[in-house]
Amino acid sequence: MAAPQSPGGSPGQVVPFPGRGGADQVGFERPELMRILDLYGRMVAAGEWRDYAMDFTRHAATFAAFRRAAERPQARVEKRPALRGKQGMWTLFGEHGQVLKRGHDLANVLAPMERRLLKAVDE
Repeated sequence: MAAPQSPGGSPGQVVPFPGRGGADQVGFERPELMRILDLYGRMVAAGEWRDYAMDFTRHAATFAAFRRAAERPQARVEKRPALRGKQGMWTLFGEHGQVLKRGHDLANVLAPMERRLLKAVDE
């Protein structure tokens, strides 16, 4: 008796999940998320942040950090791959929505938050 064939082809063949043509949403790669969460952890330890939220859409991935859960985010990091060739796909927004830093490198974009952390530790 022959082995039953899977709907996608021969036995043992890897078949893509149906309905997933391209990327439906932008996400953070592991090293990017590790760098963001490392900063978040240090800000929590310094007493600056207490909560975070992530949002993934077709155009952007966003990480927002909050001092308190009921407030607007104190800082927001956004990744927009469509801006990669222009001013850079990374943007750091402040509490009132103002652009604090833009760039091609995540470490440089997070630098203002790193400086804020140093000030919080010194106090």
